Amino acid sequence: MPLDAHAWFSRPQTPAAEAWRDPLALLLASTGEGIYGVDLDGLCVFINQAGARMIGFEPAELLGRNMHELTHHARADGSPYPEAECPIFNAFRQGLPCRIDSEVFWRRDGTAFPVEYSSHPILDGPQVRGAVVTFVDITERKRAADALQRAKDGLEERVNERTRALATALKQVRELAAWSETVREDERTRIAREVHDELGSLLVALKMDVNWMDKRLAEQPQRSPEAAGVMRERMRCKCQNMSRLIETAVDNVGRIITDLRPSILDHQGLWAALEWQAQEFVQSAEMTLDWCLAVDGVPEPPEPLAMAVFRIFQEMLSNVGRHAHARHLAVSIVVHGRALSLAVQDNGVGALAQAFEAADAYGVMGMRERARHFGGEVHISSAPGQGTRMCLTLTLPDGVAP
Repeated sequence: MPLDAHAWFSRPQTPAAEAWRDPLALLLASTGEGIYGVDLDGLCVFINQAGARMIGFEPAELLGRNMHELTHHARADGSPYPEAECPIFNAFRQGLPCRIDSEVFWRRDGTAFPVEYSSHPILDGPQVRGAVVTFVDITERKRAADALQRAKDGLEERVNERTRALATALKQVRELAAWSETVREDERTRIAREVHDELGSLLVALKMDVNWMDKRLAEQPQRSPEAAGVMRERMRCKCQNMSRLIETAVDNVGRIITDLRPSILDHQGLWAALEWQAQEFVQSAEMTLDWCLAVDGVPEPPEPLAMAVFRIFQEMLSNVGRHAHARHLAVSIVVHGRALSLAVQDNGVGALAQAFEAADAYGVMGMRERARHFGGEVHISSAPGQGTRMCLTLTLPDGVAP
């Protein structure tokens, strides 16, 4: 509200101690805010020590001088600030207070500092005599606000980055799940085809042979002894042929079961299963093999972990078979303490590192996901013309150590 000049400057003095003789002077001297008064021409009528110090003057140097020209003559960007646009003077000339925290005051040395200031008209009855302006340096507040805003912006950016990363990861998980389902369906289709084409045809042939045997046996009493003897020889040959068909069917069933889950993994353990898989692979791919297995005295890992390691190893070999065009393979399996390292190195064509990080590198993603489930990692290093090295590292559980 407007300040009453008569109340400020004409108040009768009451008897008081000597120290309280001039309460207005005490008020001006004790405050940390800058306070000054201007008349209608903008000339300084008074200013306290704190205000003069903030703009680089002594109070006596400012009396009678235009405060706008001294300390409010330009905006923060250095552009001129005409007195006609100054809120301080417009406010008291209109008899209205104002409060601003988005401008600067200028010091004697030409430097500026952000301020929060307010201007209150001085009234003598209905007549405006000037204004009292209070101001405070808000450099630290601005610095803290800017730091807070930067922190907020940085936090928002990190949140956005994390959100984008999570969205990408979720997309990859969905794509990996879809790819896994496709692989499972392809495997089901392959197994169904093998069962139909091989086991089905064998069982049909066996059924036809059994029917033939049944019919021939029913006709035996009607034959002469010589014809019955000939027929018995033919039935003996037919039984031998049926036996061969059954053996073939048993072999096919065993192969299909091995594709689904190698029995060697259950009967002889992970280390033997890995060696068997490597030998099977290089034999079918016509490659040479360097085999290193350093797991003496290491107990077999628990079944879920053993299966995960075996499937990761299978996928490594599958990648070599599909992409490497290699002639030589080196496999190293080492357990040191509780640390397992399984490395597959080929001498194939190699690839750029980006190929293994691509969004559709589902085989690599599958290996890494299996490894992460057990706290492990899959590292891949490759370069065009220099082959590829894939390495699984993980920590075996307590009790699985030499």
